[in-house]
Amino acid sequence: MTRLDWSQCPAVESIPGKVSGAWVLKGTRMPVQTIFENLEAGLSVKEITEVFDVTEQEVKAVLHFATQSLEKAPAYG
Repeated sequence: MTRLDWSQCPAVESIPGKVSGAWVLKGTRMPVQTIFENLEAGLSVKEITEVFDVTEQEVKAVLHFATQSLEKAPAYG
């Protein structure tokens, strides 16, 4: 599985001692992982923004970064 280099995503940050150093949306305590877990569980981007009080732009920035990174990742096979 490809690991993304979240340090290259301007929409997120990792600060030691803040949410155990997890990658979170910049200026929040919302872990990036939570976005993907909730999408997998069937929530829409709009529902995520309502439940977690983050903006659609923040969520979409994370999704865009992940998509772009995965498209550039080498194929295994």
